[in-house]
Formats: sequence, structure tokens, C-alpha cells
Amino acid sequence: MNLGYIKLYRKVTSSFVWTNSDMFKLWILCLMKASHEDRKFLFNGQEVRLTSGQFVTGAYAIAKEYNEGVPSDKAIAWRTLWRWLKKFENEELLTIQSNARYSVITIINWSDYQSSDKPVTSDGQSNDKPVTTNKNDKNDKNDKNNNPRNSRKTREYADDNPNKKLAILLLKLIRKNQNIKEPDLDKWANTIRLTIESDKRTGKEVQDMIVWSTSHEFWSTVVQSPTSLRKHFDKMTAQKDKRKQQTIATEDLPETGEEW
Repeated sequence: MNLGYIKLYRKVTSSFVWTNSDMFKLWILCLMKASHEDRKFLFNGQEVRLTSGQFVTGAYAIAKEYNEGVPSDKAIAWRTLWRWLKKFENEELLTIQSNARYSVITIINWSDYQSSDKPVTSDGQSNDKPVTTNKNDKNDKNDKNNNPRNSRKTREYADDNPNKKLAILLLKLIRKNQNIKEPDLDKWANTIRLTIESDKRTGKEVQDMIVWSTSHEFWSTVVQSPTSLRKHFDKMTAQKDKRKQQTIATEDLPETGEEW
């Protein structure tokens, strides 16, 4: 973790993370922990496969790293740190995929502002010399995007792109239940792409979940965007599968001739 470097653009100062120094420290820690390449990582005896822009951690593990060397009266509680990470997720800076043993955190648009012109070695150390921050001859070129939200360039999707089609479908079905303002469909499409690619789901699974969630009495009030769809996908899948199994079990009951 002490090897190599990360890119940090000046536009980060216009982000909400800049307004809280402790929160900003957590964002920097996330950037430093993210892998620069696809690799395997051993966490608590469990082998985890990571792609570039991802790292594996846990609530207590990241608190231990964050508070390393900090006086106990200045340490930030793990609950607070995890709440900030969830805020980062809600602001679409990263995504969190958790199970009972660990969480995999993915920095959104990592490759847009952290990719290097030269390959990164397997131990995380770049072959380039560290980039200094006091050279102004390339300010315009370097000021692209490390603002975790406001300065990101939105990826554009054609209307016939499958991710865009799913975004349009989701908007159409949401508007059957309530009126919402016109969203940025390119951002919606990008979140759906991440739901499919990063979360290892199929387009059919995402389409089915869009239809199911927007027709569900409870989840139709929760799923208001691809971000909320992605956030609750596992929970909704478990509920959807449970109801399906209950339906099948009921249908398989033998006829008794009794009216209950």
C-alpha cells in the first residue's frame, strides 16, 4: 500500500468530500487501496478476485487502517466510516458488494482518471516516476476528473444500446407509479452497465428485476433509479425467489377435497 502513487486532480476541491477532512481522508484511502490491475487477494483466509479499481475490506478492517497511528480520542468509529462509505455509494462514487465475510468496493469510473500510460507492476508500483503537483504547464490536461461526482464526464450511450434500453424501460415503469423528473439517462445506463458487468449479472436478470420491483407494492416505492435497483438487487432477488418457491410449494400440495 505504501508503494506507487495515485492521481489526484484539483477538481476534488469542488466535491462534497472536500468539506470534511476526515471524510476526505477516507476517500483518499479508498483510492490508495484500489487495485491497479486484475489480481487475487487473500482476505481473512478467503481468496477474492479483484479487477482494477476494486479492493476488499470489512467494517473493522478499514477502521483499523484508517485510524492507524491516530490517538484514541481522535479515532473515527467504524460505524461512522461505514456510513460515509454508504454515502459515497449513494453519491455514485463507488459501489459496495457485501457478504457475511467481506465487502468488495469498486471505485466508479476508476479507469477514467486513474489509468496509467505505462503498465503497473504486480506489486502496485508504477514504472513511471511520481507525478509532482507543482507543475502548472499541464494543468488544463490534468484537471479532467478526480472530482468524485461533479467533475466526472458522463459516458454517452446510443439509444439502441442495451444498457440505455434498460434505463428507458426502468424510467417508463417508474412513471407508471409516480411522476419523476427527467433523469440523465446516460448516467442511468452507466449504472445498469455496472450492475451487469461488475456485479456479474445478465441483462435478462436485470430486466426481470426492473419489471418485478416496479410492480411490487413495497419495492416500487424504493426503486427510483438504477442506483437503488443495484443497491437492493440481492435483497430483492432473495425475496423474489422465496415467494416463487412458496408459490411452487403451494401448487404442489395434493388435492384434499376440503375447502379451507
